[in-house]
Amino acid sequence: MPDEQCPIFVSDCHVRAAVELINHAWDPVVLSALRLGPTRRNELLAHVSGASDKVLTQSLRRLQERGLVVRSRPVEPSVGTTGAIYRLTSLGESFAHGPLAELARWAAENHAELVEEA
Repeated sequence: MPDEQCPIFVSDCHVRAAVELINHAWDPVVLSALRLGPTRRNELLAHVSGASDKVLTQSLRRLQERGLVVRSRPVEPSVGTTGAIYRLTSLGESFAHGPLAELARWAAENHAELVEEA
């Protein structure tokens, strides 16, 4: 069991390291949006309702620094646009489709109680 490696839950516990990947309110939202596949920044801004341009930029930078997201230029000249494309790295894929997806499922199942307490 993974918790056996961290039974006292000290500050360098594995749980803390994982939670720090999404410690900003918009980071898990951006990761969830990128689960749909590689996306241009303007498309992400449209998908992430409520996030300002500045907030999205900051979130993308944080996620890149953490190795969860990579920014690239399109390689196909026929695409016709020059904007960067953001996609999940393999680490980002495993996190977004694993624990983050499970957290989203749990939140959806408990939405009424979570809203009630807020």
